Amino acid sequence: MRDFRDAKAMAHSLREALKAKSVSLTHSESLELVARTLGLPDWNHLAARIESSLPQLVPSGAIHPASVAVGAAIPIVPMRDLVVFPQMVAPIFVGREKTRRAIERALATDRRVLVVTQRRAADDDPQLDALYPVGVTADVINRVALTDGTLKLAISGLERAAVRKPVAEEFLAAEIAPIEESNGQTDKAVLLSRLVLDAYRMFANVDYSNVPPQLQARLHLPDIGDPGLLADTVAPLLPVSIEQRQQLLETSDVTARLEAILDLIKAAQKAA
Repeated sequence: MRDFRDAKAMAHSLREALKAKSVSLTHSESLELVARTLGLPDWNHLAARIESSLPQLVPSGAIHPASVAVGAAIPIVPMRDLVVFPQMVAPIFVGREKTRRAIERALATDRRVLVVTQRRAADDDPQLDALYPVGVTADVINRVALTDGTLKLAISGLERAAVRKPVAEEFLAAEIAPIEESNGQTDKAVLLSRLVLDAYRMFANVDYSNVPPQLQARLHLPDIGDPGLLADTVAPLLPVSIEQRQQLLETSDVTARLEAILDLIKAAQKAA
């Protein structure tokens, strides 16, 4: 069975399938649709995720623990206008010297960082108290140094973590504690997942009715199998403020997060 790494082949199959039903798509449009059906906002995010799956991007001998231990120290990457969620793959740009040093430390060790959003985007040298208290641990899966010294990165979100206390380094670092989800596999969570998925498809005007069932299975269309993952997939796609996204990130109760997402979708529908 194909997975996200076969995205270009999926896009070709999708174009052929829709062509038979008199629906015409360009190659770029089919790539964007494949990205969205896989739960990502656009082709750039999917391309970054594909890069993350390539084994040569991870140095031999690198250790990737399933979870960061309580009290573990980790380099911090502060973000001005982005909230990263678990399982989210995103391209980011790093220009501040302290953050570049944090990235270099991560690449020299286990490639892990804590991505945390700033309370004030204009703050050029934020300290821990200028950041939100909850972020996401992430793998640095690719790095490219641009001619102006800026680093272009692809990061892959892992799990929620709370900042505990600062660690003295030449860059921003802190001890952190993983945050466990709750109520993720209840009947209520499954029901809310279905409601959120239906509401988002209607709001985003995503219609899979013309896609053959066999192709739907091959594209791994979003489903309600993992309510927490579904919530974290939909959350970054919503047209809401940084503060609202951060609040969703800080909500570890899956049913409460799904309810909040459903309310935000309904509000966006009324405002449209």
